[in-house]
Amino acid sequence: MRLARRIGLVAVALLMLVAVVLAAWEPLSASRAAPPPARDYDVEIVRDDFGVPHIFGKTDPDVAYGIAYAHAEDDFDTLQQVVAMVRGRLGAMTGSEGAKTDYVFHLLRIRDTVDRDYDAQPEDVRALLDGYAAGLNHYAEQHPEEVQLARLFPVSGRDIAAGFVLRSPFFFGLDTVLGRLSEGEAPPREMADPLPDAPNATPAGPEELEKGSNAFVIAPSRSEDGATHLVSNSHQPWNGGVAWYELVVHSETGWDFAGATFPGAPYPLLGHNKTLGWTNTVNRPDLIDIYRLELDESGEKYRFDGEWRPLEARHVWLPVKVGPFDLPVRQTVWHSLHGPVIRNEDGAFAIRYAGIDQLKMVEQYYRLNRARDFAEWREVMAMQGVPATNFLYADSEGNIAYFYNAMFPLRQEGFDYREVLPGDTARNLWSGTVPWAMVPRIINPASGFIMNANNTPFLAAGRGSELSPADFSPLLGIETDFTNRGIRAVELLEADRSISRAELEAIKYDTAVSRNSWWPQWIAQLLAVDPQGDADLRRAQALIREWDWDQDGEGAADALMTLLLKAGQFKHRRTAPEVEPREALAGAVEHLNTHFGRLDPPMGELLRLRRGDVDLPLDGGFDVLRAAATWDVDDDGRLRVRHGDSFLMFVEWDREGTVHSRSIQPFGAATTRPESPHYADQAPLFVSHRTKPVWFDPAALQGHVERRYRP
Repeated sequence: MRLARRIGLVAVALLMLVAVVLAAWEPLSASRAAPPPARDYDVEIVRDDFGVPHIFGKTDPDVAYGIAYAHAEDDFDTLQQVVAMVRGRLGAMTGSEGAKTDYVFHLLRIRDTVDRDYDAQPEDVRALLDGYAAGLNHYAEQHPEEVQLARLFPVSGRDIAAGFVLRSPFFFGLDTVLGRLSEGEAPPREMADPLPDAPNATPAGPEELEKGSNAFVIAPSRSEDGATHLVSNSHQPWNGGVAWYELVVHSETGWDFAGATFPGAPYPLLGHNKTLGWTNTVNRPDLIDIYRLELDESGEKYRFDGEWRPLEARHVWLPVKVGPFDLPVRQTVWHSLHGPVIRNEDGAFAIRYAGIDQLKMVEQYYRLNRARDFAEWREVMAMQGVPATNFLYADSEGNIAYFYNAMFPLRQEGFDYREVLPGDTARNLWSGTVPWAMVPRIINPASGFIMNANNTPFLAAGRGSELSPADFSPLLGIETDFTNRGIRAVELLEADRSISRAELEAIKYDTAVSRNSWWPQWIAQLLAVDPQGDADLRRAQALIREWDWDQDGEGAADALMTLLLKAGQFKHRRTAPEVEPREALAGAVEHLNTHFGRLDPPMGELLRLRRGDVDLPLDGGFDVLRAAATWDVDDDGRLRVRHGDSFLMFVEWDREGTVHSRSIQPFGAATTRPESPHYADQAPLFVSHRTKPVWFDPAALQGHVERRYRP
């Protein structure tokens, strides 16, 4: 008995020791970053009536310092996730999903890129990144109780740059490829298509797969008031690492800008200055190529141009938070001269993607903020640092433009880059980017308008002003998909020869489904279902027949169609799970009967904006211009929207060239602060299609100041 007791005590002691080690190894093994060089930052933050920060700095780095501090006040949780992500420590904060991101961080060699190129960045860019990092550090020092991981702070300018390098390729589908290959599945033939099983490659999580946007620019020739109009209507998740944060910035060196940014960015990523503005929509050209490697018997070498080359391997430890412990998980990441390599049961696959191993996008976005006219702005765009995303532009001189921006790989003729390529030859291994002059664009079209809604660039400006597919090489991999939003937008814009401000707003908030879109085919299939004596299915089909093709919330069938249109998304998203029409119809009927006791509840009772104590009805839906693209189903059967119309900004330059702007967010400026009055104060305006003033001019801000302070 005494021996057994001793053995038990020893076992308990060992377990306690293991627990201590598991609790302590991750922070102890984490390296601490060197902070930016010490300096005094001269910045004032002014919060307006809606809590939006207006940041005034003597220099641009002072402004960046203020951006970081103000954003941390409103959403320090997400900013910490971004920092953990670029340190390979997200798994220690969010568990297994975060560890997937950490794996990708090591696989793509993000730190190698930054360590190699950071010191070569222009001095003013590095000063800006340092200022932003210093602002985060200052907030962490002042609020140590909010810091979630030991040794996460201080952060450096290199950490901020790493965030751009890591996140950029996931906006054009790298998550898709990594997800399929990691699961041992065949990669998609068209890399532009997102897949539902992609890994959590950013703190935003899987909801990023639904990202999209609308954008409109109207020339003076098409506008009723002779003004130039820009509508920025991004569709992003309403929370997380790629949720928009609104801000206005002013420096004494001439940096004046109003718009929105993502957590971890030291400047606005879209919006306007005094003389010009732009917005972005996600595009999906084929910018990713996959190569099958031929390995030798050892599995440690691959054949290339008749020689065996070593397959580079690195062993990394991924922290995975499980309860109070951080479990160390050992993984190996491989690399060939093509790029990162994924190994699965089918072999070894190397991945090469646009913008691989570079960080020019950090400088490019900053220079765009500082551009003052179209010529200067285009010169900055020619840097080709942003790997992909559409840019729609407008300015005070009446110019409007659309650039189908992408770092198109310089591919060689003779290979089908939509398929998996042989990895044993240099003949199909591209290096470099197609020249800027060859990037598709529309500048000042005769139609006087341009739009994009995540559709092909060959539908943008109306009849007589469109690009021709015949003018572009198939090697560019330009997408050819049409969205209902894109088709509907062009229908509305073409029909209005003199667009007023109110008419432009009505187009943006349009909730109708075009009969020329992909929806009619799905609706016909729903109506063709044999009810087989099911009275509820017959009643549902009768409602569909009476539907007015508009998700404005006023029709008896709108709630039913909200569910059915989302279920039919595979007709548009070719890689979305296919749903049988009868299954979709029965599922919608069951949901409405279970939670509402009827098939025709008001749509606003079903589709909701919920935030804290705020619970409001919404209109719109999936792939309509008033977007409510993704939702969670709450216990009461209501659809809690989490993705769709997000940051929305209307900008116009009047006949005299003076800029005016209005904006709105679904919730409020205090993103993760429920105790703040600005946690959801914009929601009532958002659901009723109203906006708030931006107060871009400092003189206009006077009288609307909630508080001003120096961090």
